[in-house]
Amino acid sequence: MTEGSPKDSTYRARTNSLSIRRYAGAHGLTLVADVGGDAGAPTVIFLHGGGQTRHSWAGSMRELIAQGYRVLNLDARGHGDSDWAADGDYTSKALTADLACVIDTLDSRPALVGASMGAATALLFAGSASSNAAALILVDLVPRFDPNGAARIRAFMSANPQGFASVDEAAAAVNAYNPHRPASRDAAGLMKNLRERDGRLYWHWDPRVLSNEGSEHVSFGEKLNQAARRVRVPTLLVRGLRSELVTEAGIEDLKTHLEHLEVFDVAEAGHMVVGDKNEVFNSGILYFLRRHLPTAR
Repeated sequence: MTEGSPKDSTYRARTNSLSIRRYAGAHGLTLVADVGGDAGAPTVIFLHGGGQTRHSWAGSMRELIAQGYRVLNLDARGHGDSDWAADGDYTSKALTADLACVIDTLDSRPALVGASMGAATALLFAGSASSNAAALILVDLVPRFDPNGAARIRAFMSANPQGFASVDEAAAAVNAYNPHRPASRDAAGLMKNLRERDGRLYWHWDPRVLSNEGSEHVSFGEKLNQAARRVRVPTLLVRGLRSELVTEAGIEDLKTHLEHLEVFDVAEAGHMVVGDKNEVFNSGILYFLRRHLPTAR
């Protein structure tokens, strides 16, 4: 038995030591995160996609903690257990300001791992004048993304405004959207992304997120490219080969702005790479992190 396996005592001790922490985001809004790993270890921040919660990173968080990293797994504003914005501000500027507030509480430069919306937030922060990120991992997002794929994702997020009668009904909607992934039977896991209200179940995020996304859409790609041109830290793009958003043209376009970009392809994975092929995803980001933000192990 080797250290880092699920039966190893060090693995169990590290992954059983998670705590829930609250952070002050921009304008006093409260953000909630799971935090785990040895204090003083290199820090990795996970930033989920739109319409998801921090629980989408659960498997990856456990694995990185077991491999010696300190991990902060954040619910974005309007998602999960973090506050909803009273003014409905879910713009990239607000999300990036929240991230800056969280990073200001740290004693070291973190690696940022973001998926989709979280990848945009991470890229915008890493390309900002005040950035102190140590490394950047973008999960299935490029500035020049496929608009048809974006429209399909948006259609899924905006569907079912009246909620669901049961968790099985919600699971059916997820399975219809992502038929390539084996249907999940983990009702408890899906319930972490739902809220019960008036006898029905609703996704655990503020629907006003979509109206903000639409208001930025026209100039958003160029905004991301401008940030990419300013990034000076090691950067990895993780792409699902069944991705709806990321094309070869989009990757080549990003490389013109981010010359040091590394790319890790995950076969049989779509836009939700982490959920589709979690073990493969973990191996790819760990290979990158060990080279650019090594632990003391």
